[in-house]
Amino acid sequence: MLLLDLMSSLRPQLLVAAAQQTLGMGKRRSPPQAICLHLAGEVLAVARGLKPAVLYDCNCAGASELQSYLEELQGLGFLTFGLHILEIGENSLIVSPEHVCQHLEQVLLGTIAFVDVSSCQPHPSVCSLDQLQDLKALVTEIITHLQGLQRDLSPSAVSHSRLHSSDWNLCTVFGILLGYPVPYTFHLNQGDDNCLALTPLRVFTARISWLLGRPPILLYSFSVPESLFPGLRHILNTWEKDLRTRFRTQNDFTDLSISSEIVTLPAVAL
Repeated sequence: MLLLDLMSSLRPQLLVAAAQQTLGMGKRRSPPQAICLHLAGEVLAVARGLKPAVLYDCNCAGASELQSYLEELQGLGFLTFGLHILEIGENSLIVSPEHVCQHLEQVLLGTIAFVDVSSCQPHPSVCSLDQLQDLKALVTEIITHLQGLQRDLSPSAVSHSRLHSSDWNLCTVFGILLGYPVPYTFHLNQGDDNCLALTPLRVFTARISWLLGRPPILLYSFSVPESLFPGLRHILNTWEKDLRTRFRTQNDFTDLSISSEIVTLPAVAL
């Protein structure tokens, strides 16, 4: 298999060194080995189209350090083409412009639903993108931005850009960009509070294996209120079917596992 061929000539220690040397410079603490390998797996999953983006949160490394990291991975032969670092607010996402544009275009077609968890509501409720016109315009803006990058940049180059997001609901935007089939949304003028406290949630996780003897990569983790699950089942089934289809088109990962469990928490931070 391609992955086994790749990893037979590329030792995991090189992936760890690439991350620690580029992302742990200065006063920043270098990510531990397990985090470095998980990050490399997530980046490869983005490159293979298994997820639209990775939100980098290992430490406070910025876009320039992430660009150096991706260039190191290219130099090792781990990545065969360039990825893009998209800065939104104080956050950095690693994306494949082609794959994330395809995903966002599907979002505009209504392939995902949203759960409104505004604190003014007694219970979460389902809404569509057509009910969130500001968000729909924002998704269109991101597509236009990324399509411009595809025209102007070399596909083999690692690049980065910034989107201004002073009035964006970043929880919802990141949910979309990370490929969640049912992102949460809420009214920003009501603060960060939500109505999910003590609400049974069905938490979905998708994991894939790649390095022999290493823990699997956590590809997705998201939740939906259990009370809304029956009405969202068709969207979640479509998401799972699409993920399994994309998984079958690649040879880098094995053992896709999708599971769910129900949890109830005294408070939920978004």
